Amino acid sequence: MAKQAVGLLETRGLACLVVGVDAMLKSANIELAGPMKQVGSALCNAVITGDVAAVKAAIDTGAAAASACGEVVSAHVIARPDDAVDGVLPKETVTRAPRK
Repeated sequence: MAKQAVGLLETRGLACLVVGVDAMLKSANIELAGPMKQVGSALCNAVITGDVAAVKAAIDTGAAAASACGEVVSAHVIARPDDAVDGVLPKETVTRAPRK
């Protein structure tokens, strides 16, 4: 079964991407799909998955946080992606420790 939603956040510079991803993970019940990637020319991106509402909220929060300290190039949510999209997404899901 395909993911319910996929979110993509792309920034210019790793520092503001880390700030954005931190805000996304704290704001909604989503998972970071694979490690954050450096694309080139200072472009970095992260992919998240989860239900549609959680991914939308996380992308909005992450883009706002990242834009406060750098440049957000792109922020998109793909609701109910086709199964073929799984072929281009990172395979490894980053797990996080349970909150205390």
